[in-house]
Amino acid sequence: MHIGLLYSRIRRDEKLLLNELRERGHEVTKIDVRKEQFDLTEPPAAFDGVDIVVDRCLATSRSLYITRFLQSYGIPVVNSHETADICADKAKNSLALADAGVPTPNTKVAFTVESAMEIVEEFGYPCVLKPVVGSWGRLMAKIDSEAAAEAILEHKATLGNYEHKVFYIQEFVEKPGRDIRVLAVDGEPIAAMTRTSDHWLTNAAKGADAEAFELDDRAKELVKQASDAVGGGLLGVDLMETGDDYTVHEVNHTVEFKALNDAVDVDVPAKVVDWLETKVDGEKTLAEVSA
Repeated sequence: MHIGLLYSRIRRDEKLLLNELRERGHEVTKIDVRKEQFDLTEPPAAFDGVDIVVDRCLATSRSLYITRFLQSYGIPVVNSHETADICADKAKNSLALADAGVPTPNTKVAFTVESAMEIVEEFGYPCVLKPVVGSWGRLMAKIDSEAAAEAILEHKATLGNYEHKVFYIQEFVEKPGRDIRVLAVDGEPIAAMTRTSDHWLTNAAKGADAEAFELDDRAKELVKQASDAVGGGLLGVDLMETGDDYTVHEVNHTVEFKALNDAVDVDVPAKVVDWLETKVDGEKTLAEVSA
């Protein structure tokens, strides 16, 4: 198997994946996206002979454009452009989950400060304001008062990027001091962990404590439904416990797994490579049948 790995920086997650691929004797081409140029019809030479490409771009914009180019070239990529496009935008993410009937927090979007304030007042305090594009819990705000809402919304309205003028507002979900991250491949869970913190944000990137979590049948069902809703692939599905059920607040397409690998007994990169091998075998079989 010949894997192309898109990157702009090799983090521990990529090192884990690269080590597993090389230990199995697979050929790996690391492709630094900062150095490539993409023609409308001919792929860069770096992609010659690859069976599949794994997108590990840090920048969402690069991920979205490059996966679209690869789709046009006919080069298989994990994750697909369609999946990346949905997962990269929180509004599209929420719409996909709601369309599929997956329980997800009550969410509304507005495009002016005045309309956004009406949503905040409807939801009540606290509620949550999130950037439509972003990760690691950055630029998220828990709004506890009218004064805070006015200040935060006015601040966002003056920022230059048009995305800041898309006000994505969500009800505040009372969770038991933790959320659940599930790494799944085409809806099949590889492993899961809780992320626990005294802070209302429970991202591992924010210092939350990670601990292995055993999924029940209901959680597995929702992971499968959420994965299908965004097109499947190698995904991080985030759930929160809501009494006797769960709500899915996000699906991530360039998911990190180093914290998960440390927290669980499962060899996470090995399971990911198992799936990649199966996926490539499937692509080759399909090509042979089509020939």
